[in-house]
Amino acid sequence: MAAYERGPVHIYYEEAGSGFPLLLIAGGGLNSTIAGLKRGDPFNPMEEFKGGYRCIAADLRNANEGQSHGPLEIERPWDSHTDDQLGLMDHLGIDKFMVLGFCIGGPFIWNLLKRAPDRVVAAVLAQPSGSRPEQRDLFYQNNITGWGPELVKRRSDITMETVDKFLTRMYRANPDFVFTVTRDFVRHCRTPVLILPDDIPAHPYAVAMEAAMLAPNAEVSIFPWKEPKERIPLAVRQIHSFLKAHRPV
Repeated sequence: MAAYERGPVHIYYEEAGSGFPLLLIAGGGLNSTIAGLKRGDPFNPMEEFKGGYRCIAADLRNANEGQSHGPLEIERPWDSHTDDQLGLMDHLGIDKFMVLGFCIGGPFIWNLLKRAPDRVVAAVLAQPSGSRPEQRDLFYQNNITGWGPELVKRRSDITMETVDKFLTRMYRANPDFVFTVTRDFVRHCRTPVLILPDDIPAHPYAVAMEAAMLAPNAEVSIFPWKEPKERIPLAVRQIHSFLKAHRPV
C-alpha cells in the first residue's frame, strides 16, 4: 500500500509501469476509485498504458469505496481535489506529466490545466462530465443521495448539512459548461487535449463537443466509440497515438 499524506489528508495511490508519468483519474463522480479503473468499463487504462508509461492513480478523497480521506473543504471543493492530485505528483517527485480522466476526470483535468498549465503536457478527457441546460441539478441530486449518506455513516465528523454545503458549492454555484473553467479559458488553453465524447445525462455530447471546438489544440474521437464494443480498441489506439505524439523525448 502506498499513501501520500498532507496534514489531515490521506491519499491512497497505486503505480504501474514505467516511462513518462501518466496520471489516471477514474470515473464514478465523488466515488472515483482505483478499483473503478481496474473494472475496465470501458477499458482498464492501467493495463493498457503501463507498457509505455508510469501510470499513477489514486482513490478520490472521501470516495465511499476508497481508502483516501480528508476534510470536506466547503469553500473550494474542486480545488481541494486538485490539491490532492498535484500534491501526489509533488510527493512522487514528478514535475511534468500527462493525464487521462473519465467522467468527473473531465472537470478535474480542466482545473489541472488552469492550476498547473506548465506541468500538464497533454490531456485525454474520456466521456467527460458536463452541465446540461435541461438538467442543471443532476450532479447535486446524484451525490446528495448516492455519495453523501454513506459518507456520513462512516464519518462522525461530517453531517448531511456539511455535505449539502459542499455539493452546493461544487455543483450549484456555477452550474454551467464543465463546472471548473469558463469557455474563455478553454478558448485560450494551448495544451493539447483529446476528447472522447459520450452522450448520457452526466456526460453530455454537446458540452464535450463545444469544448473540443473551443480548445485550439483539441482532437476528438469517433462517436460513438464505446458501442458497439468492437470500437473501443480503435479509440484506445487513438489515445496511444495522441499520447505518443505529445510525449516529451
